Amino acid sequence: MKNIKNHLNKLLLIFAIGCSFGQNPIIRNQFSADPSARVFGDRVYVFPSHDILATKDRGREGWFCMEDYHVFSSDDLTDWTDHGTIVQQNKVPWVKPDSYSMWAPDCIERNGKYYFYFPSTPKDSIIDGRGFTIGVAIADKPEGSYTPEPLPIAGVRGIDPNVFIDKDGQAYLYWSAGNIFAAKLKNNMLELDSEVKTLGELPAKGLKEGPYVFERNGIYYLTYPHVENKTERLEYAISDNPLGPFKVTGVIMDESPTGCWTNHHSIINFKGQRYLFYHHNDYSPSFDKARSVRVDKLNFNTDGTIQKVIPTLRGVGITKATDDIQIDRYSNKSEQGVSIAFLDTLNTFKGWKTVFNKSNGWVQYNNVDFGKKHLKSIIVKAKSENGGTLEIRGNAANGTVIAEVNIPKSTDWKEIKVPLTKFDSNNLNLFAISKNDNEIEIDWIKFE
Repeated sequence: MKNIKNHLNKLLLIFAIGCSFGQNPIIRNQFSADPSARVFGDRVYVFPSHDILATKDRGREGWFCMEDYHVFSSDDLTDWTDHGTIVQQNKVPWVKPDSYSMWAPDCIERNGKYYFYFPSTPKDSIIDGRGFTIGVAIADKPEGSYTPEPLPIAGVRGIDPNVFIDKDGQAYLYWSAGNIFAAKLKNNMLELDSEVKTLGELPAKGLKEGPYVFERNGIYYLTYPHVENKTERLEYAISDNPLGPFKVTGVIMDESPTGCWTNHHSIINFKGQRYLFYHHNDYSPSFDKARSVRVDKLNFNTDGTIQKVIPTLRGVGITKATDDIQIDRYSNKSEQGVSIAFLDTLNTFKGWKTVFNKSNGWVQYNNVDFGKKHLKSIIVKAKSENGGTLEIRGNAANGTVIAEVNIPKSTDWKEIKVPLTKFDSNNLNLFAISKNDNEIEIDWIKFE
């Protein structure tokens, strides 16, 4: 009975965040930011901060507002499970009650224990003066439950903790407070074991925060958001030592094209591929303090430099043909004839729709797995005041026609089912193409 209950709970959690899509953003039932991704065993765990909307009675209106942390996990970067709340502000002994300042965290495993590092505003009795400090909560499993330590880490003032364990077993703590700081950690992972070092080889001007350190082929990469102009971009510096000196080397991701002021990231190696986890204000385009976690592939040049990551809506997962395929999370689209809009501007978590308004407008959606079962039909959830025709092709805009769907005249959403003209059992890149100038709105498509 217990196993059945746990299985049902897991299914409910998966359903709650709209999984099985492998699209950006990956967390789809709540705002999320500052993702710390880690590979534990054969799963990826993401520890983000949790943005909520402040009110006059909760936090500071118009500013960042966070009161707890969740953890999410996946074994394929497509199906994500929300394991629920792991740390809550008013259940941490040293955190100032109702401060709503549970900012960017990190988590790491050592000797079978999981150490979750998080910043917050401490009670007045904990430290003198204003500002943040960083605490630790410990668990036996990455999904918790976590028990917070009674006091924050002594000698650390700042935000954005990041922990790196080198090949020799030495652990390092990095954090930010205008600049980026680093120190060795004792084996207990709870105390500093060296003097605090300011990593002063980074750009002198502009805010620097959110450090994330990893090693590859003997090179230590210090990655961080930096305000070069008006908003943050992701940059990196390299060294042959985890404490530097570091040499500023390049840009990982440019500033947000829509003006989201922050970015915050982590980088993992999962099944031989590096991935960049970061955030953007997808569900809140007019308010950049309510953000959402994304993931895209990250690659290197032969000399060890990082290739710039171009953000995508499609993300990195493989979508099953029998799931709802949200073509608004496209891989590519025509410059004219197609736009993307929210289904409901009052509840953006309902997602988006694709709007075709010109003949031959198209969207491309990559990596659809048709499996081995012979699929016979397509269902399109659509509406069109004047009716229209949508053509589905495989692998190219002029590729094989898989189906032709006539959308009836209607101002209400309809699910139109038609037989396939051809079936291909391989992974396909799909193209949806409008065949007239009438406006057609598409919520999703799927195959049966």
